[in-house]
Amino acid sequence: MRRSIRALTAALLALPLALAAAPSAHAADPTTMTNGFYVDPDSSAKRWVASNPGDGRASAINASIANTPTARWFGSWSGTIGTATGAYAGAADRADKLPLLVAYNVYNRDYCGGHSAGGASSPSAYASWIAQFAGGIGNRPAVVILEPDSLGDYGCMTQAQIDERERMLTGALTEFSRQAPNTWVYLDAGNPGWASPATMAQRLHEAGLRQARGFSLNVSNYFTTAENTNYGNAVNNELRARYGYTKPFVVDTSRNGNGSNGQWCNPSGRRIGTPTQQGGGAEMLLWIKVPGESDGNCGVGAGSSAGQFLPEVAYKMIYGY
Repeated sequence: MRRSIRALTAALLALPLALAAAPSAHAADPTTMTNGFYVDPDSSAKRWVASNPGDGRASAINASIANTPTARWFGSWSGTIGTATGAYAGAADRADKLPLLVAYNVYNRDYCGGHSAGGASSPSAYASWIAQFAGGIGNRPAVVILEPDSLGDYGCMTQAQIDERERMLTGALTEFSRQAPNTWVYLDAGNPGWASPATMAQRLHEAGLRQARGFSLNVSNYFTTAENTNYGNAVNNELRARYGYTKPFVVDTSRNGNGSNGQWCNPSGRRIGTPTQQGGGAEMLLWIKVPGESDGNCGVGAGSSAGQFLPEVAYKMIYGY
C-alpha cells in the first residue's frame, strides 16, 4: 500500500480539527492511504460493454460510464458477505485505489416503497450479515454507504419498526468502528425532497450518526449538487443546534446532471453528473448508483427489475435526452 510522507503529514496535522468538527470513532483517512478511487471491473456497465462490443452505444457507455469509479452494492445476492467484501476491498487495495461499497440488506428494506423490497430475514440476521461485511473489509481503506433510503422510508412504519431499524443501523456503525478502522461510513440521509432537515437530523442522530464519518445524500436520485449541498448544510445546522455537532456529507452525482423533474423512478431526460471526486461542495461527490441501472418497473424502465442495466437508458443519460 503506497502512502506518501506528505499525505501522512497532512492527515496528522488536520486530525484535531477534523475530530472537533465531526466526532467519530475513526481517526484514519482512507483517502490519504490510496491513490484515487477504484473502478469496479465487474460493474453492470462494464459487463454490458464487454458482451456487446459491436453495439453502436458501447463506445459512449464505456467512455462515459463504465470507466468512472462507481460503488458496488452488496446484499443477499452477494453470497458469503465477508468473502465478497474482503475480495472487493482486497482487489482495490492491491491497485492502491479507494473502493466504494454500499451495504443494502437491512431487514424490511424499502418497506414502504416496495420496488427494492427485501433484505435480511430478521434483525439478528442483519446484525450477523453487517458484522461479516465490516469484518471482510478489515483494516483496508474503504468508503461505505450504509443502507440507502433506510431513514427516509418511515412513512408507513410503526414507531416500533422505526426503533428496530434505528437499532440495526446503530449496531452496524458499531461493527464498522470495531472491525474496519480505515473505513469511512456514511449513514444515508435520503434526498432534499424526502424529509425536512430537522426531521432528518433527528433520524440520523437517533440512528447513531455520531459513530459515522458522516451522511450521504441523493443516492439513486436526481437532485442537483447545489440542492443537495444546501440540504446537507441545513441538516448540519439542525444537528449543531440540537445535538452540538456536525458531520461531513457526500452526494451521489451519478444521475443529477439535469436535476430532478419530480419523479424518482426511471424518469426520462436525466443526465449523468460530475464524476467521482473529492470536494465539489460536499466532502466527496460520488457515483453511488450506476447510470443505466433501473430503479424498478416504472418510467422509461417499464418492464425491468431494480438494478437491471438498460443500455438505451444509459446511452440517453450520457447526452441528457
